[in-house]
Amino acid sequence: MKKTCLALIVTGCLIQSLAFSQNVQDDVLRPGLAHFDGFLGDRINGCVENRLMSQDLEKLLFAFRDKSDGKWGFRTEFWGKWYTAAMMGYDYSPTPAHKAVVDAAVRGLIATQGADGYIGTYPDEYHLGDWDIWGRKYTILGLLAYYDRTKDATVLEAARKAADHLIREAGPESGVNIAETGWIGWKGLASSSVLEPIVLLYQRTGEKRYLDFAEYIVNSWESPNSLTPTGLHLIEEALSDKPMWKMSGAPKAYEMMSCFEGLVELYRCTGKEEYKKAVLNLVRKIERDELMIVGTGSVAEIWCHGKLHQSEPIYQGMETCVTVTWMKLVYQLLRLTGDSHYADLLEQSLYNAMLASMTPDGKWFSYYSGLMGERVYSHQQFPDVGMSCCVANGPRGLMTVPFWAVMSSEEGPVINLYSASQTSIPTPAAQIVKISVTGSYPEGNAAAITLDMDKEETFTLKLRIPDWSLKTEVMVNGKTAGKTKAGKYLKIKRKWHPGDQVVLSFDFTAKVLDAPNGTGDAAIRRGPIVLSFDTRLIPRRDGVDTPPMYRYEFDRQKDGSVDVRHIQSPDPALWMTFEVACKDESGATHYLNLCDYASAGNSWKEGNLFRVWTPQPFDYRHLYINNLDWHVNCTVGVKRPELP
Repeated sequence: MKKTCLALIVTGCLIQSLAFSQNVQDDVLRPGLAHFDGFLGDRINGCVENRLMSQDLEKLLFAFRDKSDGKWGFRTEFWGKWYTAAMMGYDYSPTPAHKAVVDAAVRGLIATQGADGYIGTYPDEYHLGDWDIWGRKYTILGLLAYYDRTKDATVLEAARKAADHLIREAGPESGVNIAETGWIGWKGLASSSVLEPIVLLYQRTGEKRYLDFAEYIVNSWESPNSLTPTGLHLIEEALSDKPMWKMSGAPKAYEMMSCFEGLVELYRCTGKEEYKKAVLNLVRKIERDELMIVGTGSVAEIWCHGKLHQSEPIYQGMETCVTVTWMKLVYQLLRLTGDSHYADLLEQSLYNAMLASMTPDGKWFSYYSGLMGERVYSHQQFPDVGMSCCVANGPRGLMTVPFWAVMSSEEGPVINLYSASQTSIPTPAAQIVKISVTGSYPEGNAAAITLDMDKEETFTLKLRIPDWSLKTEVMVNGKTAGKTKAGKYLKIKRKWHPGDQVVLSFDFTAKVLDAPNGTGDAAIRRGPIVLSFDTRLIPRRDGVDTPPMYRYEFDRQKDGSVDVRHIQSPDPALWMTFEVACKDESGATHYLNLCDYASAGNSWKEGNLFRVWTPQPFDYRHLYINNLDWHVNCTVGVKRPELP
């Protein structure tokens, strides 16, 4: 049923760019705004301060004034990628200093807008070139992010003028098929992804020409063109069982998912079930065929049947931009459906692929991440800009986390993530409840939730019971709250009083997982955390590495479980370290140290090797010895990038 969606009220009257719309299908869950403590809080704070709010604005703006991309280039994308994350960073930490940064950035960009409405880095003669429309997408997204927070009409007008200029050049009356614009290698996917900001602009203005343009973009996917002689057929192929690596003639993971982000927004406006079903089935196929153990996928930025091949040596695996866009798309489906399965997927990506891709101080990101090898800083694609697509994009994934950790629904608050946090969120009766989550999750096996509000109220509190926690106990004020089911929400409807406390005890039984390709390799997952070997955990004697001289295998039980004991990390850079039970050739038990995947290799130094999948049995001395170049972000002969 369609109805006008009211602005979401949360702490500070937050109105997030992905949080409200006009004349749309209702979302089942609405974003909150959690503030984190502990490890996750440190990482988010570091990203906000050291990456987002420390950005040199001139390095992002000069290309718009000078039209620096010329005939080819994608400097055009960097401002919008950075800015959409910076606005979320400002929502998270709305200080005067941060406000000054986002204000200066948006005013600086608008100052480059031409009289015709164009904002971009391409000269007139090269409009609609390789990455021009792709960059315009991010520019409009950034402008709308600022408008949503401030209601500044001049910024909305700048976004409208930019979109109107694009419609004149590539809209229904232009004679241009937008699906045959952009870089030839990605077959129109990049340009087509402008669908998302066009629909968002319609939602905020109600002006039909934007909806018409959005439908025109979608219809263009069915038309044969010079780049794809049979047409993209994105919706048709998403609805089919065709594997991801065979879709669209160019299975570019990042750009493809970006198109479906726009399709979600178009569904919200039109209610066309085909659009919703296409996105749901696309995500199902990615999970089935592409999603690796750490919650992301791709090789050299394209779909590759990665779930099957993930234990093999992978060159340029798991692009950070793919991780980010996967998380953003899954977040859309969590909002749209209210299905806790999508929160499970987000948790898997967050604690593993997302956190592993960033330096501990939040300043920089990797371009690719592997399941074995070394962490390598992303190179700078354009030294005059001073970053890469993944450095600009990485914060966009991390900064979604505060919005889905604790959410609201018509029935009451929804808890999706149990990292220590504080969230203020509206109840069904429109009072504000402060929800405090304490504990050391996911290091420890328990979390406590305290509700603080002015007066008692009857509502339903929904608690995500993780799909990996087969035996979860929930207590309310010391009394059992009911039977739980892994992978579902536990719904507790009662009259809640100020100070009520809910305690959850999770089943963190570690499991040995066999490699999907049947080669005999295995990995270990403890709760949502994937474990990894790391060269910093090799036993040492008299200052010398002394790997044990045995062949080992994980001491798995019949149910696949393995004894894993949390211990104090020998290196402060490691978030979590565990002793893992293994058996040697004689059957004797030994305990070998592994760490969490997000910490693996996080010295970011050459020689700090790590490995997730290991042969069974394995020789500890040979875990890191091979004839391959594990510098996963480098091509042969290219100097290893250093942190700028």
